[in-house]
Parts: sequence; structure tokens; C-alpha cells
Amino acid sequence: MSFKNKAPLLFVVLFALLFCGFDFSCAYAKALPPVVRESKYPDYAGEFIGRDKFEGFNRKMFAFNRKLNKYAIKPVHIIWASIMPKYGMDRIQSAYTNIEYPKRLVSTLLQRDFKASGHETLRFLTNTTIGLGGMFDPANRFFKLEPLKEDVAQGLAKCKVKQGPYLVLPFINSTTPRALLGTLIECPLDPSMYIGSPVTALVKAGLLVNRTAYAQGIIKLVESNFADPYDIAKKMYGLERYIKDNNYDRKEVLEKALKECAELVKKEEHNKSLDVKDEKALNPDDNLVVDDAIKGYAWFDREDNNNKDLANKQLVPDIILKDFNPQCPVTDAMRTALFGEEENHNSIWSELSLWNRCFSKKIKTSSIEVTKDRDKYRFKYILQKGKTSPLAILFPSIGEGVDSHHSLVFAKIFYDMGYSVVILGSHFNWEFLKSMPEGYKPGMPDSDVAYLRKMTLDIIKKMEKKYDRTFSQRVVLGTSFGAFAALFLADMESRENTLNITKYISINPPVELLYAVRVIDENNDMWNKSPVDIKKRTAIGASKIIQLYERKNNTKGFSLPSLPFSEDEARLITCFVLRQKLSDLIFTLENVSPSKKTDVYDSINNTSYWDYAQEYMLKSTDSTLEELNDKASLYYISDFLKNNRNYKIFHSLDDYLVNKRHLKDLREYAGASLVLFDRGSHLGHLYRSEFKEALLREITLKDLSGASR
Repeated sequence: MSFKNKAPLLFVVLFALLFCGFDFSCAYAKALPPVVRESKYPDYAGEFIGRDKFEGFNRKMFAFNRKLNKYAIKPVHIIWASIMPKYGMDRIQSAYTNIEYPKRLVSTLLQRDFKASGHETLRFLTNTTIGLGGMFDPANRFFKLEPLKEDVAQGLAKCKVKQGPYLVLPFINSTTPRALLGTLIECPLDPSMYIGSPVTALVKAGLLVNRTAYAQGIIKLVESNFADPYDIAKKMYGLERYIKDNNYDRKEVLEKALKECAELVKKEEHNKSLDVKDEKALNPDDNLVVDDAIKGYAWFDREDNNNKDLANKQLVPDIILKDFNPQCPVTDAMRTALFGEEENHNSIWSELSLWNRCFSKKIKTSSIEVTKDRDKYRFKYILQKGKTSPLAILFPSIGEGVDSHHSLVFAKIFYDMGYSVVILGSHFNWEFLKSMPEGYKPGMPDSDVAYLRKMTLDIIKKMEKKYDRTFSQRVVLGTSFGAFAALFLADMESRENTLNITKYISINPPVELLYAVRVIDENNDMWNKSPVDIKKRTAIGASKIIQLYERKNNTKGFSLPSLPFSEDEARLITCFVLRQKLSDLIFTLENVSPSKKTDVYDSINNTSYWDYAQEYMLKSTDSTLEELNDKASLYYISDFLKNNRNYKIFHSLDDYLVNKRHLKDLREYAGASLVLFDRGSHLGHLYRSEFKEALLREITLKDLSGASR
């Protein structure tokens, strides 16, 4: 091997020795102790990676790598992805993965997992021969020999080589000394290392470009959706590494869960068949999982002067979701994300390609100035060709940005119906905050929605002026927290019409924000149920999601009767997502520079949503808790809900962010403008055909005003 080929390896060894205090007497990397903190919520970065000893250096390298990727690496990937269709890229990647067989074999041998060694050998022989050098995967397709994602670092972990501190190096955004040592050992296991020629060099360069191009999607996700990309990259790497090092990515983990899930479903079906006269199947009001002991409507003994018998009324669903097989509400809420359609990304070209014209690539990005000398507010849009097309305006769920998956799905639905579409981010999102005046604290509906209203008006004016058009009709649709905002906007517009909105569609809005906050915090607090094995529980839950996504993307007609998650796992996953949204907001509120070392996460990990309401919302408005509860609820706009019918609310009887009294009051106020599903939890029904059909009836243009497209 020439010195040029050895140079990168020497670089790796240098950093491994420098940062982990390598002890040649035992060949173990000395590990830093895990982070020990008295905090309300787990510090996932600390749990999986340990103390970030070199955070200052790592952040500088992370910033360097971002610029390097933007100006040097990504352009190469774009050119390559525009030359090679996605199918060709996948075949090349498959062949490259096949020739990496030696490293997977060594990994399984180090783990003393001889069954996996034989499995990998059979896969290699099958795919090398009838799979045309590994370009295809007949081993999996015909012989059910699924691929294993092994690397030498896993074997080192099994041999008790310590992980060492988290590192960011040039060209390497996340690693540890153990992972670097694994990469060093893998180099001589690469057959291409022993062939040297100009042609081979070009081939290896092409393989490298093809392989690394797949990372651009993750890089874009991290950079555009999170206030502190460094922190989320660290969390993701730590979680991924822990899953791999403990073999939680093996199919056995998911298969066991699917089997248990199938047995539970079978048991439930058996129980139902024992009593076919059970009326609760059609009136599930009394089976709601959310406990009314978490006081919502009755917190401040608000009197109901309109209907003293309301509490005795039963809620009857308007739409029955057949064969839904409900689990717990928190698990059911995850269904849309895992069962939703991916047609918005369909293309023969990679998303990096200049030729990719799938729906998501047609959506454009623009911005407006909300506050002078503050960041411009980013929004997305897609326009019809017609100059007088109707317009749909989308408000996403809490903390979501303009790249929200739900917003993209709804944008496609509206666009196919003849609408132009504008997508805004949540007003509880860090990007929204950066466009607001200095010191602004999101959370109060009246002030937040006033800004959303102004933003929406400025965006409409900009679109109409830039593209010389007039939007004939305008519909606002919001989900969850965005649905709550949509109804407050409707109330404002009923008193002073500035946006000329034809209809407001609100999907699973919370009724009282403080009630929803308490429920969210209760779910988040579940991690304390067994804090000792928090890493294992989180990793197994995440592994199931990853494997389900892979099966969904690789299996035609993919379907599951239920999700293979326990209530505990569903709560942990939901906690991880919602905690990250709050983390991004507080990180931005505290005006912490992402490029500098900070201990702000000590504070963040001790802040619940309820703490946020008290520390930020109450103090910024000089309100009492009772006043905050009143103003941050749909009861505050009950007059609008009673006296107007230019809105439609879709809700579920088992939505865990509301209670039965909330839904009964909504029924009293909204009448036929409230559509109740018997099941579906919080947004867990969005993928269902019953919901889509009901939504399409509401947005059909002739039903709005009789106007044609």
C-alpha cells in the first residue's frame, strides 16, 4: 500500500490516540463516564454518547463540515444524481454493499455470532452469483435471507472496547474512537484496496460519491429543521450507534414485536365475538383512555349556563373507522406517520437530481420580512397555472416547520383539487420565533395568531403581486396546534375581515391548551417509570420505527393490522419528538449561538411544557394562571363557534389531548360543523380513506361557493 493510501489511515489513528488516551497494554479506549444529571427529562445525547468533552472543537469542525458540504461536496452529489437515475444509484450501492462482505463477516466473528456469519456468507455467495455481483438481492427476495447491517465497530463493542468521547473531524460529522478504530480495521478488508490503476481509482471515486450521496437527505433534514443541528446530529448518531452495537437493528426485534401484536389483535377479536350485542362498539364514549382526573374544563369551576344536562349526554361518532383495531391512543396517534402515502416523492431520479420533478420538488420556497433587522420568515408554496385559482393556507402541528410531512400530504390533496397552496410553519417553532421582535415569547393564541394573520396577508399580497393573480377563494387548514390557531384566526376574521377566507378546517384542535400541556407532560414523565434502562427502551422503539419504514418502502401493498409498540414505547417516542420541539424553541429564546459551547441543555432538560407556560408565557403577559387558561382555550371564542358555520372541525373520540367534556362542549357549540370519528386518536386517522373522503367533500369548490375551478 502506498503512502498516499496510508495517509488517511494515519490521520484516523492520530486522532484515535490523541482523544481517547489509548492504552496499548490492554488495547481498550478509556471511556468517559456517562452524564449524571438530576434532570426532569433524559439528556439523550449524554445517555448515548456521554459527556461531550471536546464540544468547543467539535462544534467548530461541525460548522466547517457544513460549509464544506454546501460548497464542495453537495454540488458533486447533485451532478452525479443528475447523471445516474435512482435505480442505477441503488444498483451500484447494492453492489458496493455486497463487496463489503469481509467487514460484516469479521464483525459477526468478533461477536461470536456464527449463525450471522453463515447467514452473511450465504447472502454473499447468492448475490455474487445469481445477483450479478450484488447489484440485485435474490438472497432476500427468494430465500428470505435479509441483509444485516454489520460493521467492525459492533464487534469491538462486543469485545468490550470502550466507546470513548464523541468527535467531529474534517469530513466526518459524527464518530467516536471505537468507531474510528473499526474503520481502520475495515480498510484492509476492502478488496478494492489491493488493486491499483487509474481506472480503479475512478471506479472507487464513483463508488464513494454514489455511497455518500445518500447522506444528503439526512444532512438537509438536520440543517433545515432544527435550531441546533449539532445537538440533533449528536443525538441521532448516539442512538444509531447504540442500536447497532447492541444488534437491536436485527429483524428478530421487530418480528417478536409483530408476533406479540398479532396475538393481542387476535385476542381482542375473540373478546369482541363473545358479545356481539355490545353497544359500546358504536358508542365508545365511555371507553376513552384519557382519564378525566386530569382536570381540564373544571380546573377553575367554569359554570355551564347553556345546558345543565350536557354532562349526561352521550357522544355519538359521525364516522366509524372500520377495522381500525385500536391500541392505546398514544400508539394510535403514530399510525399516520407510518402508514401515510409517500407518492409525493415518487420519481425515477434521486431528490438531489436536477431532473427530479416529483410533487415535493415542485414546491418553492420564499420569505417575507416580519420584523425589521430580524430573520425573514420562510414559507413554501405551489401555484396553479390559472390566474384565479383558489388558495389553501396550511398551519401545521406544534413545533413543525414548513417541511412538515402532514403539510406536504395536504398540499398534494389541495393541489390535485385545483388549489394553489401556501405552507407556513407552526407559531411554536424556532423559525417563527427568529422572525419575531426581540424578546417575543410564543404560546398566547391572541398575539401569535395576530402575527400569523399579518404573515398570511403579506404572503398573499406578495404572491398576487409577483405572479399577477387574484386568488378566487381561500381556505385555511390546520392540524393540532395549527388547528387551534385556525379557529382563533377565524374568530379574528369574523370581527374584521382582512383575508377573505371562505372556510376554516380544523383537525384535532386541543380545546384547552393547559389541559393538553398537562397530558403531554404526563406522557413525557413516563420515562421515569424505569430510568435505568431508558437507553434500551428508546433504542428498541426507534429500531422498530426504522425497520417498519424500510419494510414499507420495500414492500408493495405494505399493511399492518396494528403497530408493534407498547404504550410505554409509544410514550417514549412521542416524548423524544415533543421534547426536541421544545428544546429548539428554548434554545432560540435564550439566544444561544449554535457555534459556541453552551450548557443551556442543562436548563432545557429541566423544563417541561408546563414550566414553559409559567416561566415564559405567564411572565411575558402578566396574566394569572386562571386568565391564561381562559385565553388559551376554545371557550374563549365560544361565541364565534356558536354563531358561525364557515368552519369544520374533525376530531376523534379517543384523542388523548382532550377529554369527554371538551368534545361534548364542542358538539354543543359547533353542531354539524363538528365531525367525530369513533377512533383515530390525535391525527392518527389522517391516512384513512374515510377521513380523506370527508375532507374532499369540504374542499370541493362547488360546495364552497358554487364557483368552478
